[in-house]
Amino acid sequence: MRLLIAFLLPWLTFFTIGRPLTGIFCLVLQITLLGWIPATIWAVYALSQYKTEQKIREATGK
Repeated sequence: MRLLIAFLLPWLTFFTIGRPLTGIFCLVLQITLLGWIPATIWAVYALSQYKTEQKIREATGK
């Protein structure tokens, strides 16, 4: 579900993973037509990093 959000509303992805300031910056980037593609790529990358961090936390028991 978050991946779909990352493609449609990249800025919202950052709010769902707990990074609101980054989400605001991404929204400003997304407002421009040229910034939509970098914002989407950035959101998908951040989402993959978030999932990796979650797996590491689960593996270490934290």
